[in-house]
Amino acid sequence: MTGKRLGVLAGVAVVAAAAIGAGAAAALTASGSPARTMAASPAPGGPGYSYYRSMQGRYSGGSMMGGSMMGGRSWHWMMGTAGYRWMMGGTRVPGWMRGGRPPAAMMGNSTDMGQVMGRLWAGAPGPRVSPATAAGLGTQVPAGARVNEAARTITFTTTSVHLAVVASPAGGPDETFRIAGMVNPKITVPAGAHVTIQVVNADPDTAHGLVVTASDTALTWMPMMTAAPAFLGSELWFLPNPTSAGMHTGTLTFTASTPGTYQYLCPVPGHAQKGMTGTFIVSRAR
Repeated sequence: MTGKRLGVLAGVAVVAAAAIGAGAAAALTASGSPARTMAASPAPGGPGYSYYRSMQGRYSGGSMMGGSMMGGRSWHWMMGTAGYRWMMGGTRVPGWMRGGRPPAAMMGNSTDMGQVMGRLWAGAPGPRVSPATAAGLGTQVPAGARVNEAARTITFTTTSVHLAVVASPAGGPDETFRIAGMVNPKITVPAGAHVTIQVVNADPDTAHGLVVTASDTALTWMPMMTAAPAFLGSELWFLPNPTSAGMHTGTLTFTASTPGTYQYLCPVPGHAQKGMTGTFIVSRAR
């Protein structure tokens, strides 16, 4: 994405739940009310909060941007627990996904929140993999799956599903997922399958996440503002930029309980529009 500008953001994107040790948040319904609680509100304490305090301290002198969206409160409230929950999501989508914006000091010269959050959280604690490992994961054929490269499909018949997904890998199309060596393949799992998806952000200058959603909102600018995750746990709000320490990785785990056709996509604003989306099918038991 280097050099690209997505325009002024009106809100959406996320929290690297696995990468920084915070719980995933609930998505909002179209009316803006919580769809359901995905995990406990991120509690202050631990390495995630310590990193947050350290990161915020660098911007404590910043001026407000979009003050009405931030409730008109002083910038310094973001240093405390209220700001942490606003940034991390609490029991719902993070505040900056709902139209609020961090202070101008944090935005710098960028208007792209994916770039801003990817940069701010780049040094956060959490699991990482090397570029070589990420490359291997992007071509890894999942156990128990039938892969059709010509049709770009992955079909599971087992009730235990393990996938590796690499976001915007080197040598591939920008703003896409690489899974089993394919770009955004159609994935089919049986109803009741226990699904584990490891996600790696290989993009050097923007955050990426992955959400499985029931609504056909992939072409909207802010897909997760109009659709909740399809299953409890089927969201990883974002993983920040890689650093010399490695590429951030996180895992989402859920049960594909209800047959139907779903979408997997990156919830960071504009990314699904640019190609970070694919079809996720839960087939009926035979």
